[in-house]
Amino acid sequence: MYDFEYARPATLDEATKLLADNPEARPLSGGQTLIPALKQRLNRPALLVDLQAIDALRGIEVNDEWVSVGAMTRHAEVAAHPGIAAAIPALAFLAGGIADPQVRHQGTIGGSISNNDPAADYPSAVVGLGAQVVTTHRVIAADDFFTGLFSTVLEHSEIVTRVRFARPRRAGYCKLPNPASGYVMAGCFIAQFAADTRVAVNGAGPCVFRQRAFEEALSARFELAALEHCAQDAAGLNADMHASAAYRAQLVKVAAKRALARALQPDQPSCREAIVSIN
Repeated sequence: MYDFEYARPATLDEATKLLADNPEARPLSGGQTLIPALKQRLNRPALLVDLQAIDALRGIEVNDEWVSVGAMTRHAEVAAHPGIAAAIPALAFLAGGIADPQVRHQGTIGGSISNNDPAADYPSAVVGLGAQVVTTHRVIAADDFFTGLFSTVLEHSEIVTRVRFARPRRAGYCKLPNPASGYVMAGCFIAQFAADTRVAVNGAGPCVFRQRAFEEALSARFELAALEHCAQDAAGLNADMHASAAYRAQLVKVAAKRALARALQPDQPSCREAIVSIN
């Protein structure tokens, strides 16, 4: 690990000023990606700005239209929150399946979406639920926030403060993880709203994306049969030692079917354990 300076500001104003004054500074939230990168000398910030003491970045609020989650809220808190479980069960389910207990009790939603790992879970919920990402500078629509592999529209001194998820009529999430690493090979978040249906795919490509063909089919008929003649194009999907792009394309449809099954029957078993046979 390279040497660096460390600061633990108590307010957002202090944090943004520290970042603005030093172009080589990096914010630190849960540290689940940044700390390992520092240990392996893959990253060399001049200053780490630790956000953990900023109370304004914490807390969960639920009303009739939104579920609002502070950026420094831990995954385990989202998974265990009764208001979220009642308003958007799929979001609580997603948070409860992230990595392992250690990561869920340390990782944060703001850190996850700001890092934008293609195998992360939260980006699919942000896009699938048409969320608003609130920062120190502005409010960003979900469809505008993620721009590519480990890339977002965030500026250097801009900090995510909250994520506001719109409450759907019903929603479901399923991911198909690599059996060795647990990272998402392909995942799908489906949410039905009064006006439309949104389908977000994570893990399969370099960045989370909306599956427009699936959305069109499900907007017409929100049922499993609507997906029978839908297919994911393999072009542009990830291809590596674990799976080809063509295989990931097949996984996207499987994940979509299972996510839809969860939306239709939220009390069914986890898709990682004993999902119904709809392959």
